[in-house]
Amino acid sequence: MSLAPFFTFFSLGAMTQIPPPDERQDLIGLSREQLGALMLSLGEKPFRAKQVWHWLYHRGVTDIQAMTTLSRPCRDKLAQHCTIRRPEIVREVTSSDRSRKWLLRFADGQEVETVYIPEEDRGAACLSTQVGCTLTCRFCHTGTQMLVRNLSTAEIIGQFMAARDSYGEWPTPTDDTRLLSNIVVMGMGEPLFNYDNLATALKIAMDPEGIAMSRRRITVSTSGVVPLIRRLGAELAVNLAISLHAPSDELRDHLMPINRKYPLAELMQACREYPGASNARRITFQYVMLKGINDSPADARALLGLVRGIPCKFNLIPLNPWPGAPFEGSDDATIERFAAFLNDAGYSAPVRTSRGQDILAACGQLRSASQREPLSRLKARIAAGIEEEAGHRRL
Repeated sequence: MSLAPFFTFFSLGAMTQIPPPDERQDLIGLSREQLGALMLSLGEKPFRAKQVWHWLYHRGVTDIQAMTTLSRPCRDKLAQHCTIRRPEIVREVTSSDRSRKWLLRFADGQEVETVYIPEEDRGAACLSTQVGCTLTCRFCHTGTQMLVRNLSTAEIIGQFMAARDSYGEWPTPTDDTRLLSNIVVMGMGEPLFNYDNLATALKIAMDPEGIAMSRRRITVSTSGVVPLIRRLGAELAVNLAISLHAPSDELRDHLMPINRKYPLAELMQACREYPGASNARRITFQYVMLKGINDSPADARALLGLVRGIPCKFNLIPLNPWPGAPFEGSDDATIERFAAFLNDAGYSAPVRTSRGQDILAACGQLRSASQREPLSRLKARIAAGIEEEAGHRRL
């Protein structure tokens, strides 16, 4: 018995059958300009692009024939050459705290996880930008998974659209009743290493005639890719969050290797220059609390010196551990003292409540469970195949 059928596709340990490729143009992910050019190439008037945009991003349709403001011949032509794709929802689980996580599969079989984080008066969709991660931050389980590839614009914005499908939030709500009121780009991968696709996806999200998400409700989290922080501010001016986690270059070099390329002095200067940063729109410094590593009063004092002059707040994050993690999380009393020190200095420093831990949807946990499970299944199937082949030889 040949083992070849078991290796139809291997994605971070997942065995997936890939259907034949659909050569039609996916309408999702095209910019306004690209969509206009496509309609012209099909012999349609430019205003048709505006109509299609409305159906895609305001109405949320997944069937071209549902675009009833287009003539039947126009819809038929569009359906012949184009399609509307969504990521496939492989698994959807809801936490006891109402967080929801989706394992999403793309056309090539690659998978990511996307999370909805509810709050009392709003909720955020946490989007991924890469399959895997290249940063190898030592306290993050997601960072232990190798980088496979960047996500396309369609795959980034498609995560948000799939979440809206799940909650039935189409057409785009025009008031404050949205469950999916915010976007945080804090999922798998370093967003700024996939800048062009991310920027186009966020421009689609902010377009007032579609998803209509205010830039004030979008936050991009980065580990500190300094040149692209400046570009993000100049071109998009969305909210900025920095994964900081250490008050000194020596410690940050150890925890986050990216610091060796973009040390703290350069990173802090980029933050000081970030457009729109003010007391009303403060930069968020994320800081995971590691026992005996970065949680002392001396660390808190150094942190204050580091951010002096930057309109900012802190987000203190208890460590979400995993088997074999090289660190322990700080205890509650230590975290409370650390937060109080920053508060007394005039900074907001809430302790993040870990959400979705029971479904592995918390910070640093994305994709880990979905990676292990298919790998174990694949090994079992391969072993079964070998056993079967050996049995045939014995016969």
